[in-house]
Amino acid sequence: MNTSETASAPVVSVRSRVRNIALSTAVVAAVAGGYWVTGSHAESSAPAAPPAPPAPTVTVAAVEERPLVDYRELLGHVDAVESVELRPRVSGHIQEVRLKAGEIVEKGDVLFTIDPRWYRAQFDLATAAVDRAKVRVSIAESESKRSTELREVRAVSAEEAEKRQSTLGEAKADLAAAQATLESARLDLEYTEVRAPIRGRVSRALVTAGNLVSGSPGGATLLASIVSVGEVYVYADADESTVLNFNRLRDEGRIHMENGRVPVDIQLTDETGFPHRGYIESTDNRVDPGTGSLVYRMVVPNQDGKLVPGLSARVRLPVSASQPTLLVSERAIGTDQSQKFVLTVAPDKTVGYRSVKLGPLVEGKRVIRDGLRANETVIINGLQHARPGMTVETTSM
Repeated sequence: MNTSETASAPVVSVRSRVRNIALSTAVVAAVAGGYWVTGSHAESSAPAAPPAPPAPTVTVAAVEERPLVDYRELLGHVDAVESVELRPRVSGHIQEVRLKAGEIVEKGDVLFTIDPRWYRAQFDLATAAVDRAKVRVSIAESESKRSTELREVRAVSAEEAEKRQSTLGEAKADLAAAQATLESARLDLEYTEVRAPIRGRVSRALVTAGNLVSGSPGGATLLASIVSVGEVYVYADADESTVLNFNRLRDEGRIHMENGRVPVDIQLTDETGFPHRGYIESTDNRVDPGTGSLVYRMVVPNQDGKLVPGLSARVRLPVSASQPTLLVSERAIGTDQSQKFVLTVAPDKTVGYRSVKLGPLVEGKRVIRDGLRANETVIINGLQHARPGMTVETTSM
């Protein structure tokens, strides 16, 4: 064996041992620091948990309490206070149509004229008959007066004097008949001008010039129609339960009144809220046994003309006196299948779940019959981000 090789072996062994010790020390240090070292890369043995998401922000509002009247909503329709079907009173050919469809006509305006020539001739004939009858009366009066004078001097017999008195009576009767015929002819001539019997809005003409129209009773031709303007009637049917409840509260003095009348609010199908105000004018005298309903008639001002006769309407009928009522924004109402609910926020900003019973809409807010208390806080924006039991950040309207 070479002496130099034998001498160098322990040196190599010592160097290897030193490298192993250094490597082991590095591994221990890496493990103690939470990392494994492989070549030049380091990996985490336990990743840190992600930070918790921030609490969602929602918009809240307090439950409002104010005195309100309880209502029932009824279906009804608008009708004119006065409505007239325009028909002629005499027969003849239409000579002129003077109306324009949809215009306002005044009482007494001439809307149609019927050819008056025949009726003017009859009037002239009746006038002549009256004049003739007057002449006969005058002659009969003279003869009667002369016979009275002659009888006093016994120049005429009693029978002759009585005959002349009878002739005078007949002449006067003929004059009365002629005058009645003249009045009838005058009316017929007057009726050749078909006039508006009321002030109102006229329909289109249903008959044009040149057509023959009938004025016979029961078969007169329909020329047009007129409905009054201004106030209108609204008719609505109330069910038996509403009628009984309303009558009981009215008898107890618990129905809201204005100037001794029961006020009602009216809404058309394209309107929000109930912008038209009226009052109950009358009710029918019996409940319809077929429908179990009673008809209420309301009078409603109509200065702007929006309440057109024939339109459908909703009527809000008061069925209580003024009483404290809870209101929340319509946006606060959620639906859980068939259940309505709201989400409340407690003072510690914890979300709660409340089932509620709803009433009608009042000025854009929903009446709450049950499930909430006054001044509680409810979520009106952000319902989709909130869950019962979680914590939220709040902003107010």
